[in-house]
Amino acid sequence: MAQFARSPITAVLGPTNTGKTHLAVERMCGHSSGMMGFPLRLLAREVYDRVVAIKGAQQVALITGEEKIVPPGARYFLCTAESMPISGGKEAAAMTGGLSDFAFVALDEAQLGADPERGHIFTDRILRARGREETMILGSASIARTVKSLVPDIEIIGRPRFSTLSYAGAKKLSRLPRRSAIVAFSAEEVYAVAEMLRRFRGGAAVVMGALSPRTRNAQVQMFLNGEVDYLVATDAIGMGLNLDVAHVAFASLRKFDGRRSRRLTVAEMAQIAGRAGRHHKDGTFGSLGSEDGDAAFTPEEIEAIEAHRFPSVDQLFWRDGAPRTDSIDHLIIDLEARPDRPELRAAPQAVDLAVLRRMAEDPEVQARVRTKRDVERLWAACGLPDFQKLGAEHHARTVARIWRFIAGNGSGFGGHISRDWFAQQIARLDSVQGDIDTLSGRIAAARTWSYIAHRPDWLANPVEMAERTRALEEKLSDALHAALTQRFVDRRTSVLLRDIGQNASNLPVTVDPDGTVCVDGETIGRLDGFRFSVDPATRLQDRKLLLAAAERRLGKVLRVKADELMSAADTDFALMDDAGQTPGIAWQSTPVATLLAGPSLLAPEIRLDRALAALGQDVQKQVSTRLTAWVEAQKQKHLLPLVKMGESAADPAVPAVVRAVFAQLADAGGVAARLDLDSALGHLDKDQRHLLRRAGIDIGVLDLYHPGLLKPGAARWRAALQAARIGKPCLPLPQPGLTLIPTGDKPQEMGARIAGFRSFGPQMLRIDMAERMARTAHETIAKNEPFSALSPPIVSLGLSEEAFLQLMRAAGFRPIDPVPTPAPVAEAPAEATPIVEATDAPTEATAEVVAEAPVDADAEAPAEIPAEVPVVATGANWVFKGRQKARPQSDRGPRGPRRDQQQRPEGKFAGKSDNRGEGRGDNRGGKGGDRGPRKGGDRDDNRAPRTAPASHKAATSNHAFAGLADLLGRNG
Repeated sequence: MAQFARSPITAVLGPTNTGKTHLAVERMCGHSSGMMGFPLRLLAREVYDRVVAIKGAQQVALITGEEKIVPPGARYFLCTAESMPISGGKEAAAMTGGLSDFAFVALDEAQLGADPERGHIFTDRILRARGREETMILGSASIARTVKSLVPDIEIIGRPRFSTLSYAGAKKLSRLPRRSAIVAFSAEEVYAVAEMLRRFRGGAAVVMGALSPRTRNAQVQMFLNGEVDYLVATDAIGMGLNLDVAHVAFASLRKFDGRRSRRLTVAEMAQIAGRAGRHHKDGTFGSLGSEDGDAAFTPEEIEAIEAHRFPSVDQLFWRDGAPRTDSIDHLIIDLEARPDRPELRAAPQAVDLAVLRRMAEDPEVQARVRTKRDVERLWAACGLPDFQKLGAEHHARTVARIWRFIAGNGSGFGGHISRDWFAQQIARLDSVQGDIDTLSGRIAAARTWSYIAHRPDWLANPVEMAERTRALEEKLSDALHAALTQRFVDRRTSVLLRDIGQNASNLPVTVDPDGTVCVDGETIGRLDGFRFSVDPATRLQDRKLLLAAAERRLGKVLRVKADELMSAADTDFALMDDAGQTPGIAWQSTPVATLLAGPSLLAPEIRLDRALAALGQDVQKQVSTRLTAWVEAQKQKHLLPLVKMGESAADPAVPAVVRAVFAQLADAGGVAARLDLDSALGHLDKDQRHLLRRAGIDIGVLDLYHPGLLKPGAARWRAALQAARIGKPCLPLPQPGLTLIPTGDKPQEMGARIAGFRSFGPQMLRIDMAERMARTAHETIAKNEPFSALSPPIVSLGLSEEAFLQLMRAAGFRPIDPVPTPAPVAEAPAEATPIVEATDAPTEATAEVVAEAPVDADAEAPAEIPAEVPVVATGANWVFKGRQKARPQSDRGPRGPRRDQQQRPEGKFAGKSDNRGEGRGDNRGGKGGDRGPRKGGDRDDNRAPRTAPASHKAATSNHAFAGLADLLGRNG
């Protein structure tokens, strides 16, 4: 082997395209054995193929985290930096087939020692990776001073660039020259650029670091074969991937480094731009778009890149590469130790250390990890890479599951992962269905199982499982390549553009005030709010090119739209509550948000429309804040009574029993059937009921409600909020201003009920009008006049006879036959005993009214309330028997006696048997006394009208209104 340098340790430093990697490969092949470390699996694979061509497959090995090709007797090893077997021991010997040291060792891209995430790996290799005869460190000249300080006996050798790299300015996508590579820094940007290239130039190959080598090679081969003239990639191409690229265009100069979004350093820009112009062919670089865009370079950056002058790297990240493993505590202490040299700085906590710290807190780990071997096995499990980028917490659960398998039973020997369980995890990923992101996610998950399968002692049958994971990754890679090609390559257009020489022009895009989107003067669609819809009249062959041009400009337009929305007046917003539609919010007739279930009825979740996802997170928050403010204003305008009900329900100054009524009524939207609240109302005294009335609540015969909530605006909002709470579409509501409507189908009936209507057979009547008709009935009966479907109030309302009868019965009235009024007599004294009906035993409703009367009545003297509902004087055709109440649950079936029978009052029937079949005749014509509910319930509805005896005295007006006063307290 010819002498290359005076020292066995050399650093070959310089810009890109200086032949550093080529030189190292030649030096390694001149030695009896060698090992090289690379930053990327893709680069390791590329160099592996080159060395195989020189030395033959039997002498060359490839070792990465998820791929190992180690033939027996292999002498040359190509590895990722993390997989370099430099620690010695049994595991390293197993990886290298027993080869303990190497004549030649090289590390590529050593400047990555300054990377916060992986820098400590490269720094450790700079300090510890040594060849027996020769060691080479390859990288940027920016680390020369630091490397010299860390390794004093190293010899620095500079290499000039073979070709010239110059700035070509900013270019639009449609003006990019052929053999260009466009670099983006997120999968979304890569996909967007590739999609536009497909429309303008027939397609592009896609290269990302997350791709498997098989997918990456297939994509690159399309570019090398000329099937496509453009390559869209992440910054993975900056790490030594050798491609025939003439021009590199930056779609952006900002990247997310795992912690924050930042602008690229000049060294990073130069590393990527240097991919242009290989060997002696000059290359150019520039930005995509305009000179003042996000990807624009500054003059200082351009000068530094062209002259290859970059700021010196003064510090490299460091972490102890050989920590103690006699205990978990010592391991963590060593990994967190700070360096004692000024050229080094402590590395941020990596994922493996974060997982180790979580595992160390597990009592099971503390109990089972005792020996040095146990600690080493735990640390090896924590080293499982987070290929899916799910975060330390999620990744720690996976690591814990793996560790429990490999930790063994405490006998000193490691266990193995269950073969069936491992096979199940692989089988879950064995599907080629799905889009690009889905397939990429499966490949990332498959890399995890590939890594595990290539650990020498984690599986009982690692060779079998390694083959299965390899086959799975290849299958998914082929499917991903096909999906990428299908989406981003239009072969027909590519051939036409290449053969005919047609160039897609830079088409201008304009958006008119009315939302019309035009490309080069041709209308292609409309932008309604944040939603873009394509003009259906656009020709199919023009649609792709025109739509791509429009999408390039819509980002800024959407931001302007967002600013307009945030400054818009309340009148520009509207509630979306059409029947069958999900409740939401519209701005200028365009949907912008959906209402979903929230903590309470009045606090729905406001979820922005998907069309706003293109906006940044900060802009989306501002839009959400504006919409929330509008909803609050609408609640104050339309639902103020409901808001106050909710406040009263939480006000400690309000009695608890009253708060319970407020809470139930507020939860029901401010309108509830009285039957549903009878239990709560039964606990209120006169003053407590007065609190409800002061709040504006009407305690009706049939319903409790606030009149203000029956207005059209309030009804719409109540219906929309209730639909949002249950996650159902909005129901149809009656037209504003209607008080009587026909009973429709079930959705219409449900919507009308929410709006404040009650069903009476074929018709539905608004509940305030139903209460008004009930009062009118009492007033008419008190005048000893008939009240029927032909009465003027009923006729003017339009209520049918069937609906009228149902209304009267629901309000507690029962029909009787009127008797002609006798000759006028002197008015009965106020204390006259009312004449009671003697036609039948009292109904259950009567008993309940009597029991309820002392609570509902506003009269000061309970003695005025009759113990028995009086028979109406002759001339009237209805008798008030009391409102039907909810029946309690029976312990003896639907017709048996109930355990909660009301206690009989003292008097004539005290001590009598409560058998409902007895004593029925005792009460006919009697003077009073309580009558228990009759078995079988009230049968008046189906019985012919009864005739009151002519000998009965007419009741006074005061007694005629007693039932109404008892039930409503003069306000119901």
